[in-house]
Amino acid sequence: MTILAGLMMGMFLAALDQTIVSTAIRTIGDDLHGLSAQAWVTTAYLITSTIATPLYGKLSDIFGRRGFYLFAIVIFVIGSLACSFANSMYMLAAFRAIQGIGAGGLMSLALAIIGDILPPRERAKYQGYFLAVFATSSVLGPVIGGFFAEQGHILGLTGWRWVFLINVPIGIVAFLVVARTLHLEHTRQDHRIDYWGAVALTVGLVPLLTVAEQGRTWGWGSGKSIACFAIGILGLIAFVLAEAKMKDEALIPLRIFRHRAVTVTVVASVIIGMAMFGAMMMLPLYMQIVHNASPMKSGLMMLPLVAGMMTASITAGQLTARTGRVREFPIIGTAIVTVGMFLLHTISADTPLWQVMVSMAIVGIGLGNCMQALTLIVQNAVSPREIGMATSSATFFRQIGGTVGVAIFLSMLFSTVGGNIKTNLTDEAKTPAFQQALKSGLADKELMKDEHAYGILQSLANPKSGGGALNNVSEDSSVIARLPKAVAHPFEAGFAQSMDHVFLLASGIALLGFITLLFLPKIELRKQSAMAAAAAAAQDKSNAALAADGGAARRADAAADGGVDAGSTPADETHDDVSDAVAAAIARVEARKHGEQVDHSVARHASHDE
Repeated sequence: MTILAGLMMGMFLAALDQTIVSTAIRTIGDDLHGLSAQAWVTTAYLITSTIATPLYGKLSDIFGRRGFYLFAIVIFVIGSLACSFANSMYMLAAFRAIQGIGAGGLMSLALAIIGDILPPRERAKYQGYFLAVFATSSVLGPVIGGFFAEQGHILGLTGWRWVFLINVPIGIVAFLVVARTLHLEHTRQDHRIDYWGAVALTVGLVPLLTVAEQGRTWGWGSGKSIACFAIGILGLIAFVLAEAKMKDEALIPLRIFRHRAVTVTVVASVIIGMAMFGAMMMLPLYMQIVHNASPMKSGLMMLPLVAGMMTASITAGQLTARTGRVREFPIIGTAIVTVGMFLLHTISADTPLWQVMVSMAIVGIGLGNCMQALTLIVQNAVSPREIGMATSSATFFRQIGGTVGVAIFLSMLFSTVGGNIKTNLTDEAKTPAFQQALKSGLADKELMKDEHAYGILQSLANPKSGGGALNNVSEDSSVIARLPKAVAHPFEAGFAQSMDHVFLLASGIALLGFITLLFLPKIELRKQSAMAAAAAAAQDKSNAALAADGGAARRADAAADGGVDAGSTPADETHDDVSDAVAAAIARVEARKHGEQVDHSVARHASHDE
């Protein structure tokens, strides 16, 4: 359907932006003379997008999704356009925060809208396509970002500015498609807005997300980090108290966690988010550092992971649509991710590239079986009126898991890489190949022009002069590719060993996710979409009101005639009431049949458009 294309373009924008900027950020920092502030560009976007996600979900349940989805696209496009004209890193961070406000609604609302118009079994098939879009953007991001970063000027603008400008035409087309084709019937619900919950969530998440991004630089035990942890924990406690007070009108109602399916799925989403985003962060680093790939080439090397995700997500969606079974897929998926991560743990600097790619494909297959199934289970577990809240909550917790996972994995990597490099240097420095390569490098006139690389060679040749140059490798790993091969090998081996530990931890986390998902109860998917269920509920309410009015009218007439009519008895009145109830039940069945017919009609149109 045309509407699916519009929704997919919106999701593509949000997913692409998560990876395209990270590839070009070093070039951007150099051009804006603020490389030391690059982390704030990522942090600002992460904070606003994460906080906005549950807000979009709850507000769209109350006021309708169409307006909020269009608003999210507009804000994202405005933020992208502003980013392309930033003249300092701090200005870019501020505009990235605006972008994040829009991005928070693009992904979660797209999945919620699919939940509105399709029943769960059919929904699984289309959500598989959406996950395929997410996976594809994960590869295209580094490729496109690397391409623009390498260009001096395009149409009179610095190359990196097109990293943001590319969002504008895609966003405009998505807006026009959605505005023209998306028309959802919505009855506004009379709810209070959970302002205190939103404030408390902001107070809790801003410092915690900040320290997750900056903690490695500040030091996890520094005064700044401890203050962020303390404020964040107090904010989260206040958030839980606010949600308990607001009950059903809360941003994330606590009662949904009484459903075992929701609780298990949320915990699993956090765990799988840690493994997924951790893998997506570590693998490009491995390709760039160990295999000397450019950012653009490292993105292409991620194709096996993406192919695995796309194939598995589409296959799982098709099987769910045909069989109605969904519980098994995330359980199988986490088991496969555990195996794939453990295989990645065995790689080294000398592992053939094909072997690494096979392990990546296995991880991708596992993730593809998990993501859309978990979203579907949460949507199915709550009332159709709360699909927006449920979808955004699942996305929110997955983002939190990903943020925590990346912070842990990067800290683990850079806290161990220095020691591993020193150990490998000590072992290989005595070999004739290393000594010959070092001697040749010191005599290379081209290397003499490379201050950073030549400084490392001088430090290796004369360790007593100070090893300051060696410490810079962890800050700028690109220098490794410019060293003689035999000299570069211990550096590559040191990074590979540190990444091995990270992948082993990721394997353990995925195993924990597998164990968690074993507690999922039996899942029976609903046969109605949210719109059809809402129509049936409204019909039930109308029929009940009509039945009540009819019974009251007959009793009033009987009372006016002197109590009981000569031709009627109390039993007759009871019979009339039962007849009313039967009529209401028949009406409910007809309404539900009508709803299912609508669902099947939508599905047929979707299949026809495909």
